Amino acid sequence: MAVEVVYRSSRDLERLFMDKAEADRHDKMLELAELLTEALQKAVPSLNEAQGEELGIYMAKNREIFAKAFKNQPDALSELSEPAGE
Repeated sequence: MAVEVVYRSSRDLERLFMDKAEADRHDKMLELAELLTEALQKAVPSLNEAQGEELGIYMAKNREIFAKAFKNQPDALSELSEPAGE
């Protein structure tokens, strides 16, 4: 019988990871998404919870691109419209 070590994000209990670092990255992404969702809902009160969560996760998953755009490289946002893999 083989034994496997798996890791679970504390914010996403259903998802399992084979690598602790990957689980930590996922957990940090979800934490950022949660904070972004709160900020977006404060800025736009008409934003419903599902839309806020979706936007928060999208921004957190693409944080490197948004960081470049906020650091005077607005053209970096064009990477978001490119198909994955390019």
